[in-house]
Amino acid sequence: MKAVQVFGYNEPVKMVDVPEPKIEAPTDVIIRVGGAGVCRTDLHILEGIWRQTVGDPKLPYTIGHENAGWVEEVGGGVTTLKRGDPVILHPQPSCGLCRACRAGNDMHCVNAYFPGLDGHPGGYAQYMKTSIRAVVPLAPGTDPVPLAPYADAGITAYHAVKKIAPESYPGSTVAVIGVGGLGHFAVQLLKVMTTAKVVAVDTTPERLDFARSIGADHGVPVGTDGGVKGVMEYSSGGADVVMDFVGEKGTPETSMAMLRKGGTYSIIGYGGTVAPTTLNMIFAELKIVGNLVGSYTDLAELMELAQQGRVHITSSTFPLASANDVLHDLDAGKIVGRAVLKPDQN
Repeated sequence: MKAVQVFGYNEPVKMVDVPEPKIEAPTDVIIRVGGAGVCRTDLHILEGIWRQTVGDPKLPYTIGHENAGWVEEVGGGVTTLKRGDPVILHPQPSCGLCRACRAGNDMHCVNAYFPGLDGHPGGYAQYMKTSIRAVVPLAPGTDPVPLAPYADAGITAYHAVKKIAPESYPGSTVAVIGVGGLGHFAVQLLKVMTTAKVVAVDTTPERLDFARSIGADHGVPVGTDGGVKGVMEYSSGGADVVMDFVGEKGTPETSMAMLRKGGTYSIIGYGGTVAPTTLNMIFAELKIVGNLVGSYTDLAELMELAQQGRVHITSSTFPLASANDVLHDLDAGKIVGRAVLKPDQN
């Protein structure tokens, strides 16, 4: 089968022929990949940022951790799925037995693995293998292809919004920094799950118009101060919550500067450094919250919202062979919403 693999860090990916995956365990599920989301994390993988964090995986390996498609084959212990069922995959198969899994925090599973990130083959391929614990069934007849980015970008945003929802109230303000692949989900989810006013902060008028079109109450250009003045003026003294979907290039500092006393800085993007003074943290009584990918339950809940039409994805599809071009466009900020690679698209 065809697959796109990493052969070296800071090098272009390559499309190669590799063996198709095979059922080995009773809980294995093989998926015919319909769509694989292209994520900024894939860029960070190629830059080597994740290399040591995930155990320096042996190269080459197939990337792609936002995956949806159809069931192709199942292990003997899988009784709830059949060939042809449309599904979306939680990006991190878990054991179901450790304390984190028992508590419903399967993204913290001590025995988990992460296809497309830690060396296990991901979804930039015609087929991929996962575990039944990662498979979320979709409604019969659903086209899974455009839904693939919900598998990481969607549930990460959902997980983050769910955590800060109790801190919103009528009249409160949440600033969303970066209305890209994750941020555009957050804008919609904030309007569904909270009563807060949502102000989007981004670099271009086009992105701010996009944010307003999906529900943002106001848009602030980054400008020379990172958007601080605009957010402070709109919120009459500071946002209650700042959700940072960039996490680098100065956004941690500007995000902290946008907060009112008692506010929360919610970090979703990464790459930068958060270094507030202890005095400022105490004087303003600020909170900093980190966000990993959401849980299996988060993904199931999010797909229900999508099925109800309350959350929509903005995505474009591209052939698997164009992976390098799409990654380049993502890095250059040319992708609005989310890009999805289709193995069967020419």
